[in-house]
Amino acid sequence: MLQPDVCIAGAGIIGLSLALELHTRGASVVVLDQGEPLAEASTAAAGMLAAHDPENPRELLPLSLLSLELYPHYLHRIFDLCGSMVSFHTSTTLQAVDKHRGTTQFPVLAGDTLALLAPYLTAAGREFVLLGEHSLDPRELAAALLAAVRFTGIDLRPHTTARVVRTQTQHVEVLTDQETVTSSTFVDCTGAWSHSLSAPPELWVLPRKGQMLAVELPASLPLHLVLRTPDIYIVPRTSDPDRTKAVIGATVEDAGYDKTVNPNDIARLRALATELLPALAEATELETWAGLRPATSDLLPLIGQVGERRFVATGHYRNGILLAPATAYSLAEMLSGKSPTVDLGAFSAFRERKV
Repeated sequence: MLQPDVCIAGAGIIGLSLALELHTRGASVVVLDQGEPLAEASTAAAGMLAAHDPENPRELLPLSLLSLELYPHYLHRIFDLCGSMVSFHTSTTLQAVDKHRGTTQFPVLAGDTLALLAPYLTAAGREFVLLGEHSLDPRELAAALLAAVRFTGIDLRPHTTARVVRTQTQHVEVLTDQETVTSSTFVDCTGAWSHSLSAPPELWVLPRKGQMLAVELPASLPLHLVLRTPDIYIVPRTSDPDRTKAVIGATVEDAGYDKTVNPNDIARLRALATELLPALAEATELETWAGLRPATSDLLPLIGQVGERRFVATGHYRNGILLAPATAYSLAEMLSGKSPTVDLGAFSAFRERKV
């Protein structure tokens, strides 16, 4: 019988980041996943560390800022373990804003980037601000994180579903098809599947489908920053010196667990991107895919205790890559009996749901 300090269900970016944080603090950890590690939303994302996206709920900002502060150490820890350094692909974002909302809430960077991009950009009456915001490739991060976790000896068990979780007086029993895991603490990090384990019905985490595509940018388009409007984002991948790719996304759909890619939806995304950057009409399509974002009814994550010896860290919606370091750090602090650096009250499973 397995008897770790902590049993985590879900080997996505949140679950594995938490496992690594707990291992660093001396805990023994088992991670269960119903499929392959990092095979769902973690590698379907665009990778924007969009702490100041005006579409984000304002309650996310303190946790987002903590995550930005932690990110360099997080990436260096992964590098120290596996030897793979995950690099940022961009360091600025050109963000379309509501003229009536104003721009004082944004950390605006000075510079002539907008002027340099102006010949390629169809602003169509939009107003933009330039944000200091990094992006990375989630697939590069996933490969490095998985290698780091395996290097530590964390017990990672793919194709092992947590079927039943039972709290006993001194431990938690997690029943799988293969065996029973007995741990001091259980943490649900199962993303869009977590409603079956820990979340209360009024805040169930449900899948929000997102379709995306990747293109090779034409040589005539020198794009080295993220472009984002409420309808579309274009995220360059700049690691290849011979060609620049870009990710274009994304739809937001209530389609259950269906990850079918619809050519009409991809064409619509491409048309929106081309309206913004007409040179994208010449871009070669490289790949299309769909992922399932885990979303609560108020679009805030669930982070914290849900019962005796039971915790949850899920529902990060569009910000799982951004919030992974801070979520792991904050929950590890909580599991250690310390008060988290950031108040997690807004993310409690027992918060009052917004209507």
